[in-house]
Amino acid sequence: MTTIEFARHDGIALLGDIYIPEGPGPFPALIGVHGGGWQQGSRTIYQHWGPFLAARGYVLLAVDYRTSAPDRKSYPDAVHDVRAAVQFLKGEAATYKIDPARLALVGDSAGGHLATLVALAGDSPAFQGCYLDDKYAGLSTRVKCAVGVYGIYDMVRQWNDDQVGRPRNRITEQFLGVAPMDDRRIFFDASPMSYTTTDNNGTAFLLAYGTEDDIVDRAQSDAFLLALKQAKFWARNAVIQGWGHYWMGTDPTDPGSGASLFAPRLMRFLGDML
Repeated sequence: MTTIEFARHDGIALLGDIYIPEGPGPFPALIGVHGGGWQQGSRTIYQHWGPFLAARGYVLLAVDYRTSAPDRKSYPDAVHDVRAAVQFLKGEAATYKIDPARLALVGDSAGGHLATLVALAGDSPAFQGCYLDDKYAGLSTRVKCAVGVYGIYDMVRQWNDDQVGRPRNRITEQFLGVAPMDDRRIFFDASPMSYTTTDNNGTAFLLAYGTEDDIVDRAQSDAFLLALKQAKFWARNAVIQGWGHYWMGTDPTDPGSGASLFAPRLMRFLGDML
């Protein structure tokens, strides 16, 4: 594992941990985007997945991005940071023995939101044209595959759920800087669900979640999966029986962990689609 700086936005160094297989390559690659309610979390959540994937012939770049605070929103900054990670891997493909045509985004919880939003809308006018000084700002952020793990795909729905589940921590409102009753458009623009259209269906999706999740309602994944299929995306789900939230940080080589239950489905998906 090597720690690299993949971009610098507004004076903040954006860091990632990259795991590279042995051998000449070129290898398919994944960008891992951590969760944490857009408020916290770290790229180290993928510390077990990095060696696991590298041993199976996949590069993993696990990234950090700018997070929100009570007095600071981080939308669309976090989106731009994840976009920059995709562009960096494409631009530096030869350096890291990567096939730039075989990239995937994977994220858990809020990271699942960012990963799927960039996969669907990274090249849209809403997110283009910022940080033009990035070395690879002109490259497309289109990827071949996206993996959302107990992700947030409908921002208004998450805001509504939080009124019951955690009314003192309105994560979507803090992330976007506004409540839906004040600006519904931004909630629409920030929702991956909004970009599930037939003219945009070139990316394959795998959506994973646990049956006992009480942080992000699994109904979000079900509704997102339906919207993807209606728009003729290649899309499947992976339901992890008996697990709730947070299991993406467990070790996929530890028998019985949530990650170990998900790993075979993930590897089959990547083998077929990437």
